[in-house]
Parts: sequence; C-alpha cells; structure tokens
Amino acid sequence: MSDKPRSFPLPLSSVTDKAQKKQPVFSPVATPQTATRNAAHNAAHGAAQKARQPQPAVLPARAAPPERVAPPRQYALVSDGVRRAMVTRVAKQGVHDPVVLAALDTVPRHMFMDEGLAAQAYIDASLPIGHQQTISQPYIVARMIEVMRNGAQLTRVLEIGTGCGYQAAVLACVAQEVYSIERIKPLHELAKANLRPLRVPNLRLHYGDGMLGLPQVAPFDGIILAAAGLQVPQALLEQLAIGGRLVAPIGDRTQHLELMTRVGKTEWTRQTLEGCHFVPLRPGTV
Repeated sequence: MSDKPRSFPLPLSSVTDKAQKKQPVFSPVATPQTATRNAAHNAAHGAAQKARQPQPAVLPARAAPPERVAPPRQYALVSDGVRRAMVTRVAKQGVHDPVVLAALDTVPRHMFMDEGLAAQAYIDASLPIGHQQTISQPYIVARMIEVMRNGAQLTRVLEIGTGCGYQAAVLACVAQEVYSIERIKPLHELAKANLRPLRVPNLRLHYGDGMLGLPQVAPFDGIILAAAGLQVPQALLEQLAIGGRLVAPIGDRTQHLELMTRVGKTEWTRQTLEGCHFVPLRPGTV
C-alpha cells in the first residue's frame, strides 16, 4: 500500500456544501486507532448533515394502468330453459328419438355462432357462419340424425361439411366415433376453436374434400351430408357399412332429403323424405 497522505473518505458536507470552508476531517497520517475513530466521527457527522438538508418529497409510485382484459362473451337468451324450449319445439315438429333430443339439449348451440347472432341461437332457423355457409336449423339437424340413426347404436359416423362444428358436436352425443370433413380452411379452424372448450373426445375433424370421404377409416354406420348435390358421390356410398344409412340433401333450387341404405356389396335402396334447403356441395378445398 502507498504511504501517501489519504484524504478519503470525505464527509458528505465537503462535497455538497462548497460554500463553507472546513478543515479536513482526517489528519495527514492516520493510525489504525485514529482511522477507526475518524471513520465513526465522519459517519455520524455525515448522517447529521444529511438529516439537516431538505429531502425531496417522495411521491407514491404511480400505479400501472390495469391490463385490459376482454370481457367474457355475454349471450342474451341462452339459458338452459331456452334450449329446452327449443328441444320441445323440435319434438312437436316430429322428431321423437329420445337420444337425439337429449343430444340437442346437451350441446350449447349459441357457442357455435357469432356473438351478434347468439340471441337467435335457439330459434328454428339456419343462420350465417361466414364464407357463404350456414349453421343448419335445429329441426333439420335432429331430423337427419334421427333418420340416419334409426334407433340403432352407431359405432362410426362421417359428416360431410363441418361448418362451425355444431352438428358434429350433436353427432358425438349419439355415436361412439365421429369424423367430420370441411373443405373451407377458415371454417375448419373455426370449428376447432368452437369445439375446443367442450373437449369432445370422440370427434375427429379433417380438412379436405368431403366428396372423397375418408376411405382410410371406413366403413361407416352412418353418413350425413350438410350440403346439397345433384346426386350422392359414389365414393361415399361405397364407404357405408352393409346396413349403413346415408342422409343427404339432393337437388339444386328445389331440394329434398334423401335416405340411402346399403343392403349389399353393390346394392343400395333410396327413399325420398321431406323438402329442405342447403348450401351446394362442392369438390376440392379452399
């Protein structure tokens, strides 16, 4: 260490109060005893000097603005009672299968449409879901599933046209396995988002050409088409199990529901049901 005279540490006043001339606190040469004594004196003197100086006002910390959290989606007229009233109305229209009616009562239809239309979720009408597509009216959903089910236990079902995912969710209540195909990518993503909170374990969504079906998981006990073509694609008929039933809207401007039942390896029966109105069935993906 150097033997040169040390002048540090200095009291706080020697730095802050330059107007007053004071004698140095430390003597030119400091012994260990004097260094200890001088350090204690310096600390006390500095603390006293600091206490005499005006302290800046301490303002309370400004609270950070609260994080903006999107309010939960509020739906009008979506109580359980309103949904039960819808089921009662569908039953009066001619759907009598208790399993189908229970499924209709279980699935919250309002969660599958835009918030602005949620108040109309339980009226018996089809409603727009974007991309020139619609969610089918509750009666027609129940009617098609009832005809396809025909009171039987369904193991594997295929839906063509997932849309917003509502009918797929209802199907998942009446069949052990449900596969659904959507050709419009944004609707496929919408259906996934709508179904995610419901955690439906027996439902698989696919993005692809519905007219081709899913031969890799065929045969199916039942197939439902949620879009109308001039005829049922042969690929779908061939993916029916023997005894399986396919329900589809057929026609252009005038449409009707049609039931196709596979009764043999190369034989199907056809039955015309009631009038309906669906968006057109198209090939490919977009």
